Amino acid sequence: MIAIAIWQSLLNGLGWCMAQVYNVIPNYALTIIVVTVVIRLLLLPFGFKQIKSMQHMQALQPKIKELQKKYKNNKQKQQEETMKLYKEAGVNPLGGCLPMLLTLPFLFAMYAVIRPPVLAPNADANGQVVSYTVVNNHLPTDSTLFYNVVEHQDLEMLSVNLQCALATAGTVVVEKDSRKQPIQDGLPILDSSSQQIASNPTSKATLDCGSKKFPDAIPYVVLLLLMLGTAIYQQRQMTKANPPSAQAGPNAAIMKYMPLLYGVWGFAFPAGLIVYWTTANGIQIGQQTLMLRAGHIGPEALERRMAEQRAKMASGQPQRKGIMGWMNEKANQAQQQQVDRKQPPDPKASGRPGPSTRPPRKPTKGAAPGNQLKPKKKP
Repeated sequence: MIAIAIWQSLLNGLGWCMAQVYNVIPNYALTIIVVTVVIRLLLLPFGFKQIKSMQHMQALQPKIKELQKKYKNNKQKQQEETMKLYKEAGVNPLGGCLPMLLTLPFLFAMYAVIRPPVLAPNADANGQVVSYTVVNNHLPTDSTLFYNVVEHQDLEMLSVNLQCALATAGTVVVEKDSRKQPIQDGLPILDSSSQQIASNPTSKATLDCGSKKFPDAIPYVVLLLLMLGTAIYQQRQMTKANPPSAQAGPNAAIMKYMPLLYGVWGFAFPAGLIVYWTTANGIQIGQQTLMLRAGHIGPEALERRMAEQRAKMASGQPQRKGIMGWMNEKANQAQQQQVDRKQPPDPKASGRPGPSTRPPRKPTKGAAPGNQLKPKKKP
């Protein structure tokens, strides 16, 4: 429940920000671009960390494979050497994932905010629909942006309706309510508490995405190709930054063809989300370019970082513990516990001599071997 409340607060906050920007810049595309830039600037430190960690992890893959091959029959040793390699390189294996967990929610949030609100029908005693209530809405209902979104007006950019997708371009989309029934045109729209909205928006039965696939779909194709081009360039930029030994293998192949999956999503998603995606790709390219020129990433960056780490360790300088240090410490503790379990208990620790430490009994003088313990006979 707490996670859902936090998520809803994020969506509502993002919707409020978009509405405020739209009041200043009454252009839907520019509003999306400005909000995207603000979000990426706020996440800039995490973005730099993500790029750096992912590039270093990719560069370490050949060395990790060598360790896996060398210690394939000793998983414990393999894990120890891998952790040691991470420590020497100053790389956190989770460093590329954790920042991504902060950036991905904004992609889903933008999709939730950009798509039109769902309308739930309200019927009278005879079962006739008389009004609609907005559901899953994250825009302030008293804002101009909300009114334009539900009225499907003033949301174009260069002949592209940002509420439409390439899949629906050149068609008139029949709108449906929360019950998957066609929406009736011209009925009042109420807020989530079923109260009248001050701007008096009314329902629209259709969404105009054009009349013919050709030429109406051409601007949508151009926008999608622009998004794919930035995604492919961004991926190749990171691939070239890796050492030659890390530019092959299954991981590199997956990352190489990942932009094609973006094309599938871009075909079905609203064009407004494609604008967000393209803007985010452009900012990412700029970040990577700055880091390449500064030498923070690139074929020689990892070796230079490892040399710096070795110099610090040799000089005895205190190092930040971090997540990798904590993981390494826990692994050493677990290893020591396993060793302690395998060792027999120390007899001296209990205060009693063990079987191996008991001194042998001296034989009685004159007694034959083997009869030392027999009692003497009385005369």
